[in-house]
Amino acid sequence: MAVSTGVLPERYAGAQPIGRGGMGEIFRATDTSLGRAVAVKVLDQRYAQDESVRERFTREALAVARLSGNPHIVTIYDVGEHRERPYIVMEYLGGGSLEQKLRQEGPQSTRQSLEWLEQAASAIDAAHRDGIVHRDLKPANLLLDRHGRIHVADFGIASAAGLQSLTQTGTVLGTASYLSPEQARGEPTSPASDLYSLAIVAFELLTGRRPFEADSVAAEAAAHVTGEVPSVCDLNPTLPCELDPVFKKALAKNPAHRFGSGAEFVAALRASLDEAAGATGIGRRTVATRPLPPPLPPGYARRRSGRGWLIPVLALLAAAAAGGILAAVLLAGGHKQALPPAKQSVSVRTVTEPGTTVVSTAAATPPPPQTSAPAGTTTSPPPTASSSSDPVALNDQAWQDIKAGNYQAALPLLQQAVQELQGGSSLTTAYANYNLGITLIALGRCSEAMPYLDVARQIEPDRHEVHDAIKAAQKCGGGGGNGD
Repeated sequence: MAVSTGVLPERYAGAQPIGRGGMGEIFRATDTSLGRAVAVKVLDQRYAQDESVRERFTREALAVARLSGNPHIVTIYDVGEHRERPYIVMEYLGGGSLEQKLRQEGPQSTRQSLEWLEQAASAIDAAHRDGIVHRDLKPANLLLDRHGRIHVADFGIASAAGLQSLTQTGTVLGTASYLSPEQARGEPTSPASDLYSLAIVAFELLTGRRPFEADSVAAEAAAHVTGEVPSVCDLNPTLPCELDPVFKKALAKNPAHRFGSGAEFVAALRASLDEAAGATGIGRRTVATRPLPPPLPPGYARRRSGRGWLIPVLALLAAAAAGGILAAVLLAGGHKQALPPAKQSVSVRTVTEPGTTVVSTAAATPPPPQTSAPAGTTTSPPPTASSSSDPVALNDQAWQDIKAGNYQAALPLLQQAVQELQGGSSLTTAYANYNLGITLIALGRCSEAMPYLDVARQIEPDRHEVHDAIKAAQKCGGGGGNGD
């Protein structure tokens, strides 16, 4: 039923209450000027009486509006004040929230949980790069669109309303369940506080309960400060205990001991699940149906010796096929249809710093692999793909392009990474050579992929994904090699 309280400006007609939080009420309305459905959050009357809170609420909302271009952050359309009550007009998302999902369905599948966490992490990391801390991350603020994608809402609003810790009056009931220890102690928040809250959300998605659940808000807040993190496999026997060290780090009492970014945390979750599947066979799936792991964050290979780095070959090649690359040869099995050769020069995207894109032209000839090249093979030096010479960073940057199906952009980055490594037997060397090999396969240059895949196999001889990649290269014309 529409309300006619006059709480919203006339432009926003047919207002219907759809939710309420500790800071105010949320309405669904129609923006009559633009003819679209919107969600409008109005600051509660008890906070609106304080002029300093009203000003801070508006200021925070305007700052967060800068993030509206991020695909996983709720877009803010308008910020204003009506009858001395500030309001924020946002895009309307009809898919509910993760809070509703958890309440109705309980724990979610690992695949779906990781997908949502990856989306939330990208939003949180983007906000942190822009100097904005959420301060109230919880399932109720993780909204779903009609396609089931996450959009993070209410950045900075807790701070604007003066709700940074339990020591202040009017703290939202339920927020204590996701507060970091430093927030519970009334100390300043930081990006690490958001990452702690994200880990609580992750724990709940996977197990169906929060790690420090208690009978009262105060008891749960105290447990964040002093409690031990329970084992996920005790709460959900379908989960591997290999996840426990990841959550122990993510939920460290000391902010300095947590992961450095949301992307790093989700990558660690994925790597641990992959390790568990490799060690026990539990949850092991065929290469063609395994979900893609996320890009590894910069420096991740140096800090962790996890083995969740290999891209499922057929899944990637199927993704490439969707873009018109490689379909018939790999998935049809017998037919060896000739593919057009890759161009000798390609336009590549070189990321020099977040938000900066430079377009350049680079030769598409791969560098020599770390082992001796086949007799009679000649190669050219790799192009200068990036201003960075760190092979880990180059490989991570290429991961982003591979995941997006942009193999042309990934190619020179991986060429440079391989060249910088100059041999060796580290996991980074294996990562870069494997990724370069499958990139060349995706570009139809299968024979060129074989030496790089051989390097990866020499370092990681037991990985079935490497053997599958070698077989794929041989099927699409690579020949030779030392495949099984």
